[in-house]
Amino acid sequence: MTRAQLTHFDAQGQAHMVDVAAKDVTHRIARATGQIQMLPATLALITSGTAKKGDVLGIARIAAIQASKRTADLIPLCHPLPLTRVSVEFKVDAPNNIVNCSAQVETLGRTGVEMEALTAVQIGLLTIYDMCKAVDRGMVMGQIRVVEKHGGKSGDWSAP
Repeated sequence: MTRAQLTHFDAQGQAHMVDVAAKDVTHRIARATGQIQMLPATLALITSGTAKKGDVLGIARIAAIQASKRTADLIPLCHPLPLTRVSVEFKVDAPNNIVNCSAQVETLGRTGVEMEALTAVQIGLLTIYDMCKAVDRGMVMGQIRVVEKHGGKSGDWSAP
């Protein structure tokens, strides 16, 4: 892909916010996922509810939702969007010592919510790290990606 094909650059190669005024307002949905792997003892603290800082997954869920609403403040060329729904779910994969995070974000708007879903996942996972780093600094986050989007001119898309 060349710079000319990247939408956040103008004809002179300068970064700019994409003009979405001519786009139709549609119901837009994006879902992103990611995971954090940790020591078995760290996962046990999370699942038992005995982590020193409290309900790790509950606080991470609220942080993820809050982050999705602040995406335009964090990523310079993102449009501020009125979100109509944010759903964040954590699933524990005990055999692999992993907490999986999934975020679904929705809006009625002229541009998609993929960045908001990705931001929610990353901040949810970072919050888990923050709350548990005293017992496990070696936690690893990864596999963060958009897995599906709906709405807009380009229509529906799902990860293979």
